[in-house]
Amino acid sequence: MDNCKVSACIITLNEEDHIREACESVSWADEVLVVDSGSTDRTREMATECGARVFENAWPGFAAQREFAASRARHDWIFSLDADERVSEELRASIISLFSKADTDLADGYRIPRRAFYMGRWIRGGGWYPDYQLRLYRKAKGSWRGAHIHESMKMHPDARIETLKGDLLHYTVRNAAEHHRMIGERYAPLGARKMLEQGRRTSPLKIATIGPATFIRNFACKGGFRDGLAGLSIAAFAAHHAFLKHLQLWELQNREPADSPPEKS
Repeated sequence: MDNCKVSACIITLNEEDHIREACESVSWADEVLVVDSGSTDRTREMATECGARVFENAWPGFAAQREFAASRARHDWIFSLDADERVSEELRASIISLFSKADTDLADGYRIPRRAFYMGRWIRGGGWYPDYQLRLYRKAKGSWRGAHIHESMKMHPDARIETLKGDLLHYTVRNAAEHHRMIGERYAPLGARKMLEQGRRTSPLKIATIGPATFIRNFACKGGFRDGLAGLSIAAFAAHHAFLKHLQLWELQNREPADSPPEKS
């Protein structure tokens, strides 16, 4: 039945190192759709070679781009994938089994455990696993939300959500320099802006303590120590991220409006 067909949607920007493997990992889908936001490499050409339908759309933000992709999909079910993610064999089998049974009582959305590959190993602790992601859903039963960062699928109140077996494999940053750069250029600034817009505020005491507290939580409480040097690095970068985000929030909340008149002496 057409209402049980799946559109796999991938959003991209300069992903020629990843796009072929990403498309191949969702070759089981009834269509593969790629939305590119201005790549200057061969991302679009490679996606086309893989049989994907390719669209171009200027970058509107993560949630809006995922929504744009879903709006162009031909089928009722959406599987949303990032270019640096892969569908494991177990997950592939779970999805195919789900849609191959005519009498299956399908839920409206499915959560999937995501496992990250970092510093040459699959990560078990530090809060990075199972990192459930809702990526398979009925298009009419949910939408992507999130203005700046960490977008998420918000299902309708009456939607039924279940969990699939099998991991979504996430090939994260290539090295420590890239990890550091992403925190400084993307995650911390966007996170600080999001906190400001939510009405949250920070303080010098919070700035001083958030880093050590985050490190202890990730390395000790969440089992990051089980991943050796990789777990230590994850905890340290998480602490740096938390510190930098709160420091930038402090700068934002104490910034004088550009049109404020100068104080009279």
